[in-house]
Amino acid sequence: MTENALDSRLAVVILAAGQGTRMKSSLPKVLHRIGGRPLVGHVLDTARDLAPAHVVVVVRHERDLVADAVLGVAPEVVVVDQDEVPGTGRAVEVALDALGDFDGDVLVLSGDCPLADAGTLGSFVAEHREARAGATLMTAVLDDPTGYGRIIRESDGSVARIVEQKDASPEEAAVAEVNAGMYVFAAAALRAHLPRVGTDNAQQEKYLTDIVALLRQSDGRVAASVAKDVTVTYGVNDRVQLSEVGRLLNARTVRRWQLEGVTVLDPATTWIDVTATLAPDVTVLPNTHILRSTSIAEGATVGPDTSLVDCEVGAGATITRTDATLAVIGAGATVGPFAYVRPGTELGERGKIGTFVETKNSTIGVGSKVPHLSYVGDATIGRNVNLGAGAITANYDDISKHRTEIADEVHAGSHNVFVAPVRIGEGAKTGAGAVIRKDVPAGALALSIAPQRNTAGWVENNRPGTGAAEAAARARSAQEAGDGSQEAADG
Repeated sequence: MTENALDSRLAVVILAAGQGTRMKSSLPKVLHRIGGRPLVGHVLDTARDLAPAHVVVVVRHERDLVADAVLGVAPEVVVVDQDEVPGTGRAVEVALDALGDFDGDVLVLSGDCPLADAGTLGSFVAEHREARAGATLMTAVLDDPTGYGRIIRESDGSVARIVEQKDASPEEAAVAEVNAGMYVFAAAALRAHLPRVGTDNAQQEKYLTDIVALLRQSDGRVAASVAKDVTVTYGVNDRVQLSEVGRLLNARTVRRWQLEGVTVLDPATTWIDVTATLAPDVTVLPNTHILRSTSIAEGATVGPDTSLVDCEVGAGATITRTDATLAVIGAGATVGPFAYVRPGTELGERGKIGTFVETKNSTIGVGSKVPHLSYVGDATIGRNVNLGAGAITANYDDISKHRTEIADEVHAGSHNVFVAPVRIGEGAKTGAGAVIRKDVPAGALALSIAPQRNTAGWVENNRPGTGAAEAAARARSAQEAGDGSQEAADG
């Protein structure tokens, strides 16, 4: 967030009262997420970047759910409730009441328009002030204006009125310039004209846009600012638009990190949440998702085909084809390919979580390796430990979870099972196939050996007629023939 000086003459009102029926969701529209935040969260971030004196969010549908989300992102804002009178005009009216005697400029934003940036909105407010207007509208020219209010201009180019889609005549509906749903009003103009706005329209709502006509009638000045980048005006009304806006936001985010020194080989398949942070000289390979509060230090390489959620990745680490959540990967460590790194994993510097390894709630020390085909859960592993292929920490006894402790410099054989709770002492060794049920002292060799027993003829006797039985019979006949020839030669 940009640190700006407080603008004591600016208040921001964010409209977040609607249900969003076209989303066809039990979740309020403004709480659907893109880029790691709900839609309204992005609008709040931008509002705070403008450093206004006041931020007011108007809620109604699923009031508590929306209010909790808003205050979770921006606890300093004021949340106000819209009453039973519908419409954007009424929403701004209740927000204005919450502003008390504020007499500056009121910037009105929609909670479902997450792409408006602080630079664009700052210029918008500056244009309004320069024009000394009672109201300034942001407009956009769209190839397909369906669903938007149309801007109707006078012959001299000034704004005459805004006509909503459902109230528009065929001629008005053909207009390509639309209301972008962002406004700056003089607070005095709102106080003068909002009480006069009625509900005589197709939706029987109190439209904020009716103030344009009222200002015109009282010789008030109405200005309009056409957005140079139409994408900043894009709102979300359904899930198609949600994905389109999400893609645009992601493209912005990826480009920003590229300009900060991050190599992104394929921006089209790379997704980075706005809440993630990447250092210079990080390399991101195709089809990689860097999500939520993930941070990646300088020189690390992530991907391809990798998803990191709330992870911390150290300098120079390499993570390949991995799914990781709430994990810490140390500097110079390697993870993957095909690793599943679950919450609570901490991999030390120069450590390794290898191919087809799953870890959970475990600390793996500096220089320690879990190379392949293993499960490490609820374990503490010391420095310079090597677990052989197929190692398992058996942490669950069907009632409770228990921890395994493996001390420094332990080398474990292949296919070991450590039945927790158990401790392997410093420098100890375990043999291949060992099932470790008891603590192993420092420097000891632990083996669990059962004699191997071979039952001759078992396959031919118990699986007659199978390919295995026939192969065994041929081998036995060849061996008997060979033995007979050797006996003849010896005789």
